[in-house]
Amino acid sequence: MAESLSHKFGQIIGELLELAVEPHLQKFAKKHKLYLDKKGERKARAGKKVSWTDDKGNSHDLDFVLERGGTAATVGVPVAFIESAWRRYTKHSRNKAQEIQSAILPLVSTYKHAAPFMGVALAGVFTEGALTQLKSLGFGVLYFPYSTVIKSFAKFGIDAAFDETTPESDFKTKIDCWNKLANKEEVAKELLRLNKKNVSEFLTLLSSAVSRYVERITILPLYGQEAVASSVAEAIGFLQKCAEGSLKFPLAKYEIVIKYNTGDRIEACFKNKKDSINFLETYL
Repeated sequence: MAESLSHKFGQIIGELLELAVEPHLQKFAKKHKLYLDKKGERKARAGKKVSWTDDKGNSHDLDFVLERGGTAATVGVPVAFIESAWRRYTKHSRNKAQEIQSAILPLVSTYKHAAPFMGVALAGVFTEGALTQLKSLGFGVLYFPYSTVIKSFAKFGIDAAFDETTPESDFKTKIDCWNKLANKEEVAKELLRLNKKNVSEFLTLLSSAVSRYVERITILPLYGQEAVASSVAEAIGFLQKCAEGSLKFPLAKYEIVIKYNTGDRIEACFKNKKDSINFLETYL
């Protein structure tokens, strides 16, 4: 079955979004001594997709990943997972937001020792609810409204506006005009210019996450045997009978809390010293 021209033009806008975002991320990576992985060949992985696997064995394809210690031949530690998406209609926006969540959240959980930044670059029509949902989960959101997408094309003589009644013949005209355009990067630059404030705010969030440092580490060795109560009254009764003093109990576990200067916290629990040390060494 032939691909519809409306879908093909949507892909063009999606590629424009990546074309707009990539140079900023590349510049950011260079400034912070990071490696930017993007779609294309790379010795460190197979194929052209940027694909990461979560702790359940599920693979997730992304648009951009910033790595500390990464090179073309070596996969580094992920410090930012960033996805981009274009949607024309509000009826698709919340589903897309949920799709992005399901791709990035499992990876953030898997690589929680690195506490990676979650970012998304969205263009088109996304409801306030969809944007708020992503932000409430901790995503940094870079949003390019539909009107600015249309304006960026219009500056170079392309009418990019369309809706569900637009005929295929109009899409063919739009696509032909785009293919004939020699300076496609200029359209991307115009899109960035029209959204300069949003871009700056997003990069500030990204910079804060990548530049953060460990402010304090709390280690609490816990001794004794765990007591489980089935009610509050039973729990209070246990505490009333619990003797405090210098009694010696076996080590139960180590609780570790890492606090960053940004206020972020990472908590972990281990039953022995070796695993605790291995965990902390991932932060060196």
